Amino acid sequence: MAERKPIATAPKDGSKVTIIWKDVDGVINESAGQYRDGGWWVYTDSDTQKKVDPTSWRPASGDDDDQ
Repeated sequence: MAERKPIATAPKDGSKVTIIWKDVDGVINESAGQYRDGGWWVYTDSDTQKKVDPTSWRPASGDDDDQ
């Protein structure tokens, strides 16, 4: 698994990456997400998207540069 990186270094070109974020209950989550419309968005289920404030990121599964 790739090492987490500061969110400031994440690509903002619409690429899908894995982002790490904390929900309102303080639970840390990892979700596939992308930067668009001025923020980071994740799918909470197959139909619902949520804007989140991530703390870090790593390449999405299968995109690991370390292989």
